Amino acid sequence: MRILLFFSFLFIYSYSLNAQAYRNLLSGNYSYDTIKKHVVKDQSWVTYPDYKDRVSWQKIPEKLKKAYINEAENYLNFEWKYIPVSHYLEYTKSGSRTIMEKPYRKNLEAFEILVLAELIEGEGRFLKDIINGIFYYSEQTYWGNSAHLSLQRVGAGIPDVLEPTIDLGVGKVAANLAWTHYFLEEEIDKVSPLILKRLRIEIYEKVLKPYYTRNDFGWMGYTNERVNNWNPWCNYNALNCIMLLEKDSITRSVNVQKSMLSVDEFLNYYKDDGGCEEGPTYWSHAGGKLFDYLELLYKSSNGKIDIFDQQLVKNIGTYIYKAYIDGEYFVNFADASAKLKSRPNIIYRYGKRINDTLMSQFGAYLAKQQDYGESIFKGKIEIALDNLFNVNEIKSALPKEPLIKDFYLPDTEIMGARDFDGNTNGFYFAAKGGHNLESHNHNDVGSFILYYNGKPKIIDVGVDTYTAKTFSDERYSIWTMQSGYHNLPTINGFDQKDGIEFKAKNSSYETDSDKVFYSLDISDAYPKEAKVSNWQRSYTLHRGKSFEINDAYTLLESKGDTQLNFVVESQPKIVASGRLRIGERKEGLFMEYNPQVLNPEIEKITIEQNSKLYPIWGGELYRIRFSVLNNKKEQQLKITVLPDL
Repeated sequence: MRILLFFSFLFIYSYSLNAQAYRNLLSGNYSYDTIKKHVVKDQSWVTYPDYKDRVSWQKIPEKLKKAYINEAENYLNFEWKYIPVSHYLEYTKSGSRTIMEKPYRKNLEAFEILVLAELIEGEGRFLKDIINGIFYYSEQTYWGNSAHLSLQRVGAGIPDVLEPTIDLGVGKVAANLAWTHYFLEEEIDKVSPLILKRLRIEIYEKVLKPYYTRNDFGWMGYTNERVNNWNPWCNYNALNCIMLLEKDSITRSVNVQKSMLSVDEFLNYYKDDGGCEEGPTYWSHAGGKLFDYLELLYKSSNGKIDIFDQQLVKNIGTYIYKAYIDGEYFVNFADASAKLKSRPNIIYRYGKRINDTLMSQFGAYLAKQQDYGESIFKGKIEIALDNLFNVNEIKSALPKEPLIKDFYLPDTEIMGARDFDGNTNGFYFAAKGGHNLESHNHNDVGSFILYYNGKPKIIDVGVDTYTAKTFSDERYSIWTMQSGYHNLPTINGFDQKDGIEFKAKNSSYETDSDKVFYSLDISDAYPKEAKVSNWQRSYTLHRGKSFEINDAYTLLESKGDTQLNFVVESQPKIVASGRLRIGERKEGLFMEYNPQVLNPEIEKITIEQNSKLYPIWGGELYRIRFSVLNNKKEQQLKITVLPDL
């Protein structure tokens, strides 16, 4: 096995050097010999108290201790939910993953709460149900999600017991079980040593063996698939299992390096400015999970493997507060949601590691806004423990809301600006360039969002509930993915096309105390059938006054079927010729336009109550479509947005 692992490592190392020789922040700075020397050979790297260290567990705030124990009492004599084959097959039949995920999540939550309560109380009351949970998972064929069974060579449908694959769920369950093994090994062995013997076999067969011997999972970064948040997330879960369960020092060192080579592919994919293509919603799973991985690597090597001083790692972290607008609102493009509750613990600790005071203060601010520590921390065992043992420090830290005046990420091509530094009053807008094959892509090259007094006005809808269709070749038949339902033109009847070749060009950004200007040519984001030579979309924020959208274009042919599309959160009304109001008086905005050139039509978009979008936007949105009234091949269009004061 050692020889197999070593040659597997050599293959990966060679691939990584050829693929991304220009950066490799982990493998380029830390050789195998360094890893072998510094990676801890036992479990002394763990910073949480031992199960029997009752003094340390008593330091958890009393309110939280009681809350965990009370919650766990609801799971005494818990009946572990069987997931039948039909639930897995439902994904291939209808595209729904919900029927499988509901019992899956219930089991996961029960197990996590039971283990955490037992660690906190320390009386053995929950041990029987924890052991039942361990046996339940040991008997289960597959620990992952039905939506991810396409990782199998036979494809989605039923889990193949002969080909274990590693997805987010498999890694999550395995890490939970590995931590349970670490904390409760002695207590469980008193019941029977066969319980954990079986568990070790299952974790090895389901996670460690495929991780050690395979290089073809797309999330690893060694295939032609684009890496995303799965990469640090899956590697983090695997590294937990390696550091907690792998006894052979060579196997441990080789596969710690394998994880580093894989995460290098994630870091290599990132642009220098640290922008998250997946948006703030996914930052917790991308940049945030990168922090979890790097922090675990730091602990596992007693601080000897440390790249938190690298500018890219710093930029990936600070992206999250650059994208902050107000309250629960963040800049959202692609599959990102307009509203989210980000993770105070990760943001606070990430800020400390990279010595960014504002980021740490933002974590403390979010903690205050979210009543952090007033209720239990649900989720993975070690993540909950990180929260429990940091909650007092975070709650006592100085909070600050990061209302930065403007930012520009020139590589990712995302920008944002507000009227006033440190103040949510007035306009805030953000816009993007990029291309139409970004991670969790929507066809949205050149789109923008506009807020006023911290509230959304012209919006990016986001994404609805995920189904099989969302991640299939039918993705762009979904309305939320289409440029016509973003704040972009439809040109000669054609919307933007998906693909890396459909992109922005000639972008420029300028800012001073009075205004912010962002401009880009979006013509290449449209198919040839649109007959567009160039289309320069420009945004100008006149601070404290107005916001302008300008389009200067040249068409090869004008078919009389060109519109400017805007999606808004409040019902628009035409109040005068050339003037349209979004929202109610005193809280709305006016859109002013030339009625000789542009004619608005208003469409209602109904959001169903069971939609993922409903809690964000309510039951209805509106699309404004300004039709261009002439057939000129070349002209300039302007829409000015003013506050309804």
